[in-house]
Amino acid sequence: MTEQHSHVVVGDDSDRSRYEAHIGDHLAGVLAYYDDEETGERTLRHTVVGEEFGGHGVGSALASFAMQDARDAGRKIVPQCTFVQSWLVKHPQHAELVAHEYRP
Repeated sequence: MTEQHSHVVVGDDSDRSRYEAHIGDHLAGVLAYYDDEETGERTLRHTVVGEEFGGHGVGSALASFAMQDARDAGRKIVPQCTFVQSWLVKHPQHAELVAHEYRP
């Protein structure tokens, strides 16, 4: 599954348990996740965007893709990543996808 946000192309690298965002031929950012096989929940762990790609919507594209992926799979998410937590505040239409707040 891949999705394009203007010039940012996002896909799921399930072998590495992360979503990847590309701009052109460059890896612009990743959103790492962990799947809990017992609960079926996906914990969104950490978002990293390359310094040269900051301000290009890479983090938002990753978060948006993760929400659509969860929706398509019928999966709930646990937002451990502080970027995703902030993004969800700005996009409350995805609140029903949150299983619960992250608890370490």
